[in-house]
Amino acid sequence: MPVEVFHGAGIDVHKETAVVTIRHQGPDQLTPSRQETRTFGTLTDNLHALQAWLLAEGITPVLMESTGSYWKPLDNLLETTCVVWLVNPAHVKALRGRKTDVKDSQWLAELLTFGLVVPRCIPDRPQRELREAVRYRRSLIEERAREVNRIQKVLEGGHIKLGSVISDVLGTSGRSMLQALAQGEEDVERLAALADPRIRASADLLARALTGLMGGHQRWMLRMPRQHLVELEAHIAEADREIAERTRPFEEARQRVEGITGVKDRMADVVLAEVGPTITPFPSPEALAQWTGVAPGNKARGGKRLSGKTTPGNKALRTALIEAARAASHSQNTYWGAQYRRLVPRLGPKRAALAVAHSICQRIGIVLDRGEPYADLGGEYFIQRDQEAVKRKALRSLEGLGYHVTLVSRVS
Repeated sequence: MPVEVFHGAGIDVHKETAVVTIRHQGPDQLTPSRQETRTFGTLTDNLHALQAWLLAEGITPVLMESTGSYWKPLDNLLETTCVVWLVNPAHVKALRGRKTDVKDSQWLAELLTFGLVVPRCIPDRPQRELREAVRYRRSLIEERAREVNRIQKVLEGGHIKLGSVISDVLGTSGRSMLQALAQGEEDVERLAALADPRIRASADLLARALTGLMGGHQRWMLRMPRQHLVELEAHIAEADREIAERTRPFEEARQRVEGITGVKDRMADVVLAEVGPTITPFPSPEALAQWTGVAPGNKARGGKRLSGKTTPGNKALRTALIEAARAASHSQNTYWGAQYRRLVPRLGPKRAALAVAHSICQRIGIVLDRGEPYADLGGEYFIQRDQEAVKRKALRSLEGLGYHVTLVSRVS
C-alpha cells in the first residue's frame, strides 16, 4: 500500500483528554519506523504542550474526528502550525473489540499515513465565526416562534379569540391590545379602541373576541412570554447587524445568490456562512448538493435500483434550501415553480420540494463557481422542451373524457 504521509499524527479527542499518536513511516510500508502515543489534557496550557511536541517531532498533517465541539479548541490552536484534517467518525469506526482511546489514535494515524480517509472541509476562521452567528440567529428565530405559540395558547386558554378576527396577533394592533390585557385592562371597548383604524375587523367584533376569562394567572402567563419576545427581537436585530457587517466583503457573491428565485436576505446569509463566497472546497456543484444532503442517494443491487433516499448532510443549509424551494414553488412563470408543479403529482409536495431544493443548490454552486448571474429559464421551459409529449398527454386526457380531438396548427 503506497505511503501518502510519512510524518503524521492521529488525535482521539474527548472532553477532558486528547490521546495523540505520532507516526513516522520509514521505507518499510508495513510497520512504522517510530510510533509514540501520549495523552494530554484539554486546557489551554496542555494544548500548547501538545503543539510544541508536534512541532518538535516535525509533524504537519494531523487527523482527528469531528467529535461534538471538542475538536474546535485543537483546531483553533493547531491550524497556525499544522494541516488539520477533520473526518467523520462514522468513516473511521474501528472494528468491534478494538475500542480504546490509544488504539483509536493509532488507527487514525495509520489511516492518515496511507491516505485512507477523505477529510472534511474546515472553513477559515472568519467563515466559521459567520457560520456560528447565522446559526445562533436561526435558533433565536425558532425560539421567537415558540414564544408566539405560547402567547396563542394563553389567549385560547383565557377565551380570547383575537387570532380569529385579525390576521396577526403580534402586529401593531395586536401588541397594543395584548399589553393592555397583561396590565389588567378589562373593558373590552377600550381594548378594541386600541386597534389601528385600518384594521378590517369592526370594533364590535373585536370587543366580542376580547371578551373572555382572563384571570391573574393568565395575565401573568401573557406578560412573561411578551417580555421574552421583546428581548428575542432585540437580539435578532443585533444578530442581523453583526451578520450584515461580516458579509459585507462578500457583497458581489451575495448579489448573485440573491438573484436566484426563492433565495433572499437571510437565506443568502445561510449560503455564504455554510458554503462561502466560492465553492473551491467542492469539486463540482453536484458534490456541493451531496454534501448538503439534498442529492438523491445511490443504492442498487443486482442491477436494480433499490432506493434514492437522500443521505445526511449539512442540516442548516438543507433546511434553508427546502424553505427556498417552498417559496419558489409558489412563484408564477418561473422555472422552479414549473418544476415543482410538474413533480408534485408523481412525488408529492415534500419530495417535490426536495427535488427543487436540489436544483437550487446546484444553481448556487454554478453561480458561485462561474461568477455569472442567475438566468431563469421561465415557466414554459418544460412545455417548449418537449412539445410532442405535451400534446400526447393533452390528447389522452381529452379522449379519456369521451372527446374526439383534431389538432390544427395556428402557424401557417
